[in-house]
Amino acid sequence: MASSSPTPLLLGLLLVLLASARAASVSLPALPLSTASRWVVGADGRRVKLVCANWASHLEPVAAEGLSRRGVGDIAARVAAMGFNCVRLTWPTYLATNATLSSLPLRWSLERLGLRESAAGVRVNNPDLLDLPLIDVFREVVSALASNSIMVILDNQMTTPGWCCSRTDGNGFFGDKYFDPEEWLKGLSAMATMFRDTKNVVGMSLRNELRGPYQNVSLWYRYMQQGAEAVHAANPNVLVILSGLDFDNSLSFLSPKQVKLSFTGKLVFEQHWYGFSDGTDWENWNQNDACGVAVESIRTKGLFLLQQGWPLFFSEIGFDMSGTHIADNRYLTCFLSVAAEMDLDWAVWALEGSYYIREGILAYDETYGLLTWDWYTARNPSFIERINSLQSPFQGPGLPSSHKPYKVIFHPLTGLCVLVESANVLKLGPCDESNAWNYTSAYELVLKHTGQCLEAKSVGDTAKLGAGCSKSCSKWQLISDSGMHVSAELTKNGTRVCLEAGPDGVITTDECKCLTEDPTCDPESQWFKVISSSRGIPGDSSVLQLPSLGPWPPRSSSSR
Repeated sequence: MASSSPTPLLLGLLLVLLASARAASVSLPALPLSTASRWVVGADGRRVKLVCANWASHLEPVAAEGLSRRGVGDIAARVAAMGFNCVRLTWPTYLATNATLSSLPLRWSLERLGLRESAAGVRVNNPDLLDLPLIDVFREVVSALASNSIMVILDNQMTTPGWCCSRTDGNGFFGDKYFDPEEWLKGLSAMATMFRDTKNVVGMSLRNELRGPYQNVSLWYRYMQQGAEAVHAANPNVLVILSGLDFDNSLSFLSPKQVKLSFTGKLVFEQHWYGFSDGTDWENWNQNDACGVAVESIRTKGLFLLQQGWPLFFSEIGFDMSGTHIADNRYLTCFLSVAAEMDLDWAVWALEGSYYIREGILAYDETYGLLTWDWYTARNPSFIERINSLQSPFQGPGLPSSHKPYKVIFHPLTGLCVLVESANVLKLGPCDESNAWNYTSAYELVLKHTGQCLEAKSVGDTAKLGAGCSKSCSKWQLISDSGMHVSAELTKNGTRVCLEAGPDGVITTDECKCLTEDPTCDPESQWFKVISSSRGIPGDSSVLQLPSLGPWPPRSSSSR
């Protein structure tokens, strides 16, 4: 009888078991956090990589989504089980500045919107929260996350409760209909003060997605600097996170002129990147061209800050978790390649599988949600597996390796790295077990401590290790506009081949595909990134490591 896929019930139980195991082994980093050049670091000086899920609490009910579906502690445990160490928890300004709203019991907030079914769900799943004021419900969510060793970044999403964002919603920029700068500053100060002694609140994002007809650079500097000073004065422990313009797609105005603040070591910038940020390029262009153009665009709009020594947090990335949206799938692989290469801090939109109400629709299904509609299990288990290697830092202060940084060969389609099984077999496996490589100025990929280099023998053959590093078949150049085709010329006839990961994870050398023009061609099996790592080298010995390979393919089949 053919084997069947795991049921949602089984996946949900696995998440709970994983959460229990993680709670026993993972603790909060040394707090408070600060910055060291482009890195976020703990109080002990070690890199703390922000790997977050966005949890919405800013819509009309002014309560964290999902409380009618699962217990708040259960939801927090699911965040932990999926490998995230932080939540970007959203809030509207009125929660902090409007006493009538903040003191409204959760039950009344739901029932005034006609959400009686949601109120009944809270009564079942979170009875202790049902009659608490909204501000206390917010505190309880933060507390539940703390109990699961999850850091929290408080994100001021809107002024008025509701879905974000449009150019004409009156919440877009300073001076807009519902965006009074003085009320905003008051709200920031109130929230910073409220959570001053709450250890797991590690950062405050001053405002989400500035936008609309009133936006201008001059007012951005004036008010964002005032907001940063207000938060720091009220709570000097938290990171102060500043967003850019144009729905947080652009921080380019910071290139010639930085902000001026009275404090140091706490400033982080944030940027958003979705597939739809790039227009129709992912549908209509060759995938290499689309990725190359998109990466160059985000580089000029925000990634340059890393080179200047400023931390940059991609606080919203997201895609259709059904796996059926071709453009989103293409965007995601490109993003993961950048996230690995730059070792980014990032946050997925969104945690929630559904909303109490969104844009007038009850029980709205969030197709970008990490969790299913009922909040029980992961909507796309293969995505959770795929991001596992990116949930730990490759680089940064305090990593365990006593060696200089080395290279690993990352495969963004799978989230795995190239491992050496033998001199004649290279295979994808967990990046924690990756071998260490040198990528020389002569384009040789040399396995550290051995002097052996990667070689291409023939079209369709497995990639191999050998001693002939000076030959053309060992000169691996990064070609195509994506820069992810790792290519060499065969010694016999000069045919150019590229590394390819087969369905079984074995690395072969095949004719390079999808380099230009054809928008329907899928190059992702041939996409690799040669990235820097300072992680400890498995085994840490001077002989060729033969790592223990995990199962291939991964347990859950991809939804792509």
